[in-house]
Amino acid sequence: MAALGLGWLEEGLGILPAHRLPWFMIFVATVASAYGLAWGLLAVGISALAMLALSSFGPWDLILLLLSAGIAHSLGSSLRWAHRRARDLAKNQGLLTEALQTLTGIEERGALLQTLPRCLARLGEGGHVGVWVPQGKSFRCLNCVPPISLQEISAQGIVGRALRLGKPVYIPDVRREPDHIATPGLATLAELALPLFERGEGVAVLNLERTKPFRPEEVEGLARFADTVSLLLDRLTDLELRRLLSELAAELQEVGTLKEAAERALSLILKGLRLEAGVIWEARGARMQALGCRGVTEPNLLSALQEGLPFGKGLVWEVCRTGTPYYTQPYEEEPREVGELEAMGWSTFVAHPVVTPGAGQSRFVLVVGEKQQRSWRKAEQELLFLFCHTLGIGLERLVEKARFAGVNQLTQELLDRSSEELYQRLLQKAVDQVPGSEVGSLLVLEGGKYRFKAAVGYDLAGLGTFVASPEETLLWYGLGEEQAKQGEPRLLIAGERSIAEVSYQTAPPEVMDTAGRVREIQANLCLPMPYRGEVIAYLNLDNLHDPQAFGQDSLGAARFFAAPLATLLHESRTHQLLEQAALTDSLTGLPNRRAFDRIFLEELERAARYGHPLSLAVLDLKGFKAVNDRLGHTTGDQALIEVAETLDRERRGGDHLFRWGGDEFAAIFPHTTRAEALKVVSRYAQAIGGIRFGESSLGVNIGLATHLEDGRTPDELLIAADTRMYQAKALGVTVASLPEGA
Repeated sequence: MAALGLGWLEEGLGILPAHRLPWFMIFVATVASAYGLAWGLLAVGISALAMLALSSFGPWDLILLLLSAGIAHSLGSSLRWAHRRARDLAKNQGLLTEALQTLTGIEERGALLQTLPRCLARLGEGGHVGVWVPQGKSFRCLNCVPPISLQEISAQGIVGRALRLGKPVYIPDVRREPDHIATPGLATLAELALPLFERGEGVAVLNLERTKPFRPEEVEGLARFADTVSLLLDRLTDLELRRLLSELAAELQEVGTLKEAAERALSLILKGLRLEAGVIWEARGARMQALGCRGVTEPNLLSALQEGLPFGKGLVWEVCRTGTPYYTQPYEEEPREVGELEAMGWSTFVAHPVVTPGAGQSRFVLVVGEKQQRSWRKAEQELLFLFCHTLGIGLERLVEKARFAGVNQLTQELLDRSSEELYQRLLQKAVDQVPGSEVGSLLVLEGGKYRFKAAVGYDLAGLGTFVASPEETLLWYGLGEEQAKQGEPRLLIAGERSIAEVSYQTAPPEVMDTAGRVREIQANLCLPMPYRGEVIAYLNLDNLHDPQAFGQDSLGAARFFAAPLATLLHESRTHQLLEQAALTDSLTGLPNRRAFDRIFLEELERAARYGHPLSLAVLDLKGFKAVNDRLGHTTGDQALIEVAETLDRERRGGDHLFRWGGDEFAAIFPHTTRAEALKVVSRYAQAIGGIRFGESSLGVNIGLATHLEDGRTPDELLIAADTRMYQAKALGVTVASLPEGA
C-alpha cells in the first residue's frame, strides 16, 4: 500500500524513477540545513524507507543521502550561527541605543553615572553591571545592578588596570586572570572594564561581568558606548560650570559687603561640589581673617576662626603668597601646619587663591573640604579656578565700593570733629582700605614743618617729638619734589633697600627704632598728599611681616585716597573750610549730596508754603565707565569736571546743580513745571552729548519728578525721579518724566 501510494505521488508530481534519488537528496539537505544534523539523519531514514518501498534503494543511495545531510548541515550551521549572531547584535545595539536616549535626558553627572548600570542591566546575563569611581588607592562602587556585597575593591584589579591604561580591558575567562577580583556569590566567566573620561581624565569605570564571553562586536559596541558617555560627561560639566558661574555673578550683583559675598559664594561652591564646609580668608596685615564660613558649628572653632591665622602659619598663607592652589588628601597626613582648620578632621582639602585684579599676591583664599575621602577631578579643579576668578572680580568691585563709601563717610562724619580726631580717623581708614596695610603714620605740614599727627601701631607720643623740614621729608620719600606734588606713591621693600637707613636720613635713630619700629618694617608705602601745589601731608602705610604685601592694587588704592584725603586735611584747618568741604564736591566744585539734602528740603518747604511749582531731575551719565576704564581714572575725572562745567553753563538763574557722587548728578528747578523742566534737561542732555574723549562720547539718562504731581515729601519725589531715571535706562531714552505707561 505504501509503495502504491508513493507511486501515485511520483506520477502526480511527474517524477521519473531515475530522478528519485536527487529529490530525496534535496529533501534531506533542506531538513539538515534548516534544523541540524539530527533532523537531517531522520530525513535520511525516512528517505531510505521510502526508496526501499519503491524497490530502488542501494548502498550508494544511502551514502549519497548521508553526504547530502552532512554537507547541508555544515553549510546550514554557518548560516544559522550568522542569523543568531545578527539577531543578538541587533538586540544589543537596541539596548545601547535605548540606554543613550535615557542618559541624554539627564542633566546632572552624578545622576548619569548612577543610572548607567540600570540602563545596561540586561547585558549582564547572569553577572552584574557596575560603575566604580577611584577613591585614593582603591575604587568605590557608585552603583551596581543587581546589587553586590562588594563595595570597595583594590586599584590593582581589572577595573584599576582599565583606568591606568585609559582603554577597555576585556578578560574572556577570569579563571585564568590573577588580577580578577571575584564577587562573593557570583560565578562569572567574562569581565569587561570600560574607562569613562571627563575633560580627558579617567573619572570612573563601567564594569560588566557575566557568565558567558562577550563577542568582539559587543566589546566594540560597548567601547563606543563608553566614549559617548564620556562626551555626555563633558557636556554636563560644561552645563554645571556655566550654571554655577551665572549664579555666582547674579549673587555678587545683589550683595553690598565682602562678608555677604563670601557667605553666598561659599553656599554656591559647597553645593556645586557637594562638600561639607568651607572658609574664605582675607589677608589683613599680620593676620588672615575669616571673611565667611559655612558648615562650621563648633563654638571653639568658630572663636578660633574669628581670631584669624598669624602671618605665615599654615597652607593658607602659602597659597596667598604663591598664588598657587593646593589640593591635598588625606588632609590629616599633610605635614605642614594648616591652622585651626585641622580641628575639622577633613580628609579632603583644597586651598585656592582668589586673585583680585592688580594684586601682586592673593588677598583672599578659598578653603573647602570634607571628612569623606575623595579625589579632586580635573573638571572640579577647572571649576574652582573659574569660580575663584569670577569671585575675585566681584570682591574687587565691592572693595572699590567700600573705598568710595569710606571716603564719603569720612567727609560726612568728620566735618564737626577736631583736627586731631580727623587725622586719626583718616589714617585708620587708609590702613583699613589699602591692601597690605598693617600699621601706619601720618605726617602733617604745620608752620612749614612736618609733624607726626596720627599713628596706628606706633607710639604717637614718641613720634610726636620729631619735626622735619620739607627737604628732609623728601629724602624719606625719595622720588623727588615733582613726583610728590603729583601725589605719586612710593614703595620701599626690605631686602631691596634698608628701610631703617632711609629713615635715619630724616629722623634720629633713637626715635625711629623705638617709637617708629623701623627695623621691623618689611614694606612701606609712602603717599604724598598734594593740595594746590603744596604737599600738606605724607601718609605712611607699613607691613611688619611681608615684604611683598603691597601690589599694584595697593598703589591704585593709595592714589584713590590721595586727592580726597588731601582735601579733607586742608579743609580741616578751619571750621569754615570744613563746612565748605561738607557741602562741595572736591573734584567738580559742585554742591554735593549733603548740600542737595539741605537745599532740597528748604526749596520744598518754600514751594509748599507759597504754592509755586518745583521740579527735580536725577541725571546718570552714559558712557562714563567706558571712558574711565579705557582712558584711565585721570581722564575719567576730567570727564566729570567737563560735565559739571557744561551743566553750569546751561544752568538758569535760580536753579541748583549737584554732584551726588560717582557719575550721578542732580538738579532742583524752583518755580518750574514739569513741561518747563523737561525743556531745561533736554538742553542739559544735548550739551552733555557733545562731550567727547577720543572715540568715546558721553550721554545721560534723566528722571524727572514734580512737586504735588509725583509726591509731597523729599523721599516720594526722590523715589519717583530715581525710578524714572532707571526707566529711561531700560527704555533707551534720554528723559523719563511720566509714569511708565502714561
